[in-house]
Amino acid sequence: MDKENLRNIHNIRFMLEIIRANVTVMVSDLDRAIEFYTERLGLKLVRRYNNHWADIEGPGITIGLHPTRKIINPGDNMQIGIRVADVQHAQSLLQNSGIKFNATADQVRMVHFNDPDGNTLYLIQT
Repeated sequence: MDKENLRNIHNIRFMLEIIRANVTVMVSDLDRAIEFYTERLGLKLVRRYNNHWADIEGPGITIGLHPTRKIINPGDNMQIGIRVADVQHAQSLLQNSGIKFNATADQVRMVHFNDPDGNTLYLIQT
């Protein structure tokens, strides 16, 4: 990359002022998704715009829930990580609320589970 391109990249970085960022999760049922992310995971519903959008917040993350009429194809296209102090304790709490965990062969203390639309989330202990 030449100096001119590097200078342009540098200038763009300082022209763009990001106020807030979020991860958008497409959902088939907004009420069900809000219940999962707030009641089961303990995140906070900050704003809801009728049946068009909901902002869910937790430490260091904002998740935008957006209903879609399109078919949601669950898969490995997105994952949301949740860092916890004790993964076994957190897994036990979530299992008691009805969340089923997927088997994993990870070498770290990490467990995977899915939201109601099949989006993958994981708990990780550091």
